[in-house]
Amino acid sequence: MSLLFETAPDGVSRYIDWILNGLVWTLSLALGAWAIALVVGTLVGVARTFKGGIWPKLGRVYVETFRNIPLLVQMFFWYFVLPEILPQRIGLAIKQMDPPWGSFVPALICLGLFTAARIAEQVRAGVQALPAGQSAAAAALGFGPAGLYRLILLPQAFRIILPTLTNEFMTIFKNTSVALTIGLVELTATAREINENTFRTFEAYGVVTLVYLVIAMLAWLLMYWIERAVQLPSLVSGSARK
Repeated sequence: MSLLFETAPDGVSRYIDWILNGLVWTLSLALGAWAIALVVGTLVGVARTFKGGIWPKLGRVYVETFRNIPLLVQMFFWYFVLPEILPQRIGLAIKQMDPPWGSFVPALICLGLFTAARIAEQVRAGVQALPAGQSAAAAALGFGPAGLYRLILLPQAFRIILPTLTNEFMTIFKNTSVALTIGLVELTATAREINENTFRTFEAYGVVTLVYLVIAMLAWLLMYWIERAVQLPSLVSGSARK
C-alpha cells in the first residue's frame, strides 16, 4: 500500500491521485451508462410486449443485435468505425473531441446500449409475468396504453425484476474496464499505467481489485435496500410463511 503515497513521474501528484481520478471516470461512465440503459431498456422491453405490429419485431432486432455481439467489438465500432461511416463533417468533429471525452462518449453510448438490451429482456419478462387480467381491468377502467404501462404494469414489473437489475447494476461497473481499449483512463487503465511506471504489479492491480470489490458491495447494498423497500407485499408474506 505504500505505493499509493509515492510521488508519480510528473513530480506533482501521487499514485493515489491517479487511482482517485480513475475511480471518478469509472463511476461517471458506469452511472451514465446505467441511466441510458434503464431508459432505453425499458422502452425496448415495453415494445417487446406489444401484441403484433412492427414494434415487437424492431425490439427483438435490437436485443439480438446488441446482446449477441461481444462488448469489445461494439466498443471498437463506436470508437473506430462510426466516425468513418458518418458524414465527413460529423465524423471529423467526433475525432477532434478533446481527451478524455473522445473516448468517454463512445464508451458511454456503447456500454449504455449494450446493457439496455439485457434490461429490455428483463422488463419484457417482468411485464409478461403479471396476470393478464390486470390489463383487461385497466382497459375496463378507461386506461390507455401509456397509463396502463406507466401506472400499473411497469411499477409491478420492476419490483419483480429488481434482483436481476441488481446483477446488471453491479456488472456495469466491471464492464467499464473494457473502455481502456479505446484510451479511457479508468480504474483498470490506471492500474496498468502504475504498473508500467513502477513494475509493482501486485500492489497496482491489488489496490484496484479492492476498489472494484468495494464498489460492487456498495452497489449490492444499495440495490438490496431498494429491493426491500419496494418489495411486493405478497412476496413478503409468502416468504414469511415459508
